[in-house]
Amino acid sequence: MPNHVMPHRSTFFNLLAAHTDRLVAGASATLRLITGLGSQTDQSNALIEEVNLNETSADSIKDEFTKLLYESFTTPINRDQLHTLILDLDRVLDTLQSVANAIPMYNISDSTPEARAMASLASDACLRLNRAVIALADREQAPQVAALCPEINTLCSQANKVMREAITRLFREEGDEAAAWHAMKMRRFYFTQDAVLLGCKRAAHTMEEILLENA
Repeated sequence: MPNHVMPHRSTFFNLLAAHTDRLVAGASATLRLITGLGSQTDQSNALIEEVNLNETSADSIKDEFTKLLYESFTTPINRDQLHTLILDLDRVLDTLQSVANAIPMYNISDSTPEARAMASLASDACLRLNRAVIALADREQAPQVAALCPEINTLCSQANKVMREAITRLFREEGDEAAAWHAMKMRRFYFTQDAVLLGCKRAAHTMEEILLENA
């Protein structure tokens, strides 16, 4: 039987790991982008392009993974769950791309402590997703996956708290029309950053379901 019909188990997990490698790279570039805003070493255009390139590369991996799923006679774990997981991971990188592209779109020229904190939390969550996906390939590492998923949930909660505090500060004092516009665009930006963490949380939940079904 052809290899594409009966692919080796590792093929699926290698593609998932490759996708999350792009995810980690995209999150790192986004963190450096937000941290460097307004500084003398601001490299916004290059870092936005880096995020976009990682998203494009991840899309190709997702397409290859989906094609393999549909062509394969057997899969190492539930086919639908694998499909859900790759879509969850891909949405995280799509949202990171939205964060990066929002900076020139909203004309955000300076960083804020809250934006930097949320970008750092997102980068940490993506690193944990990468570690969890790599561990998912080995049944003996199931406890590591089970430990990483709640850590991602905790990071998501921390980011949500930072976002709420940031938005409260934005609207605490009334200002002129320019201040109101700034508050509205930053509120939208913070929500987009928070969506990255929510996407990580969703992917972690999918991995927890996979662990339960394959225990």
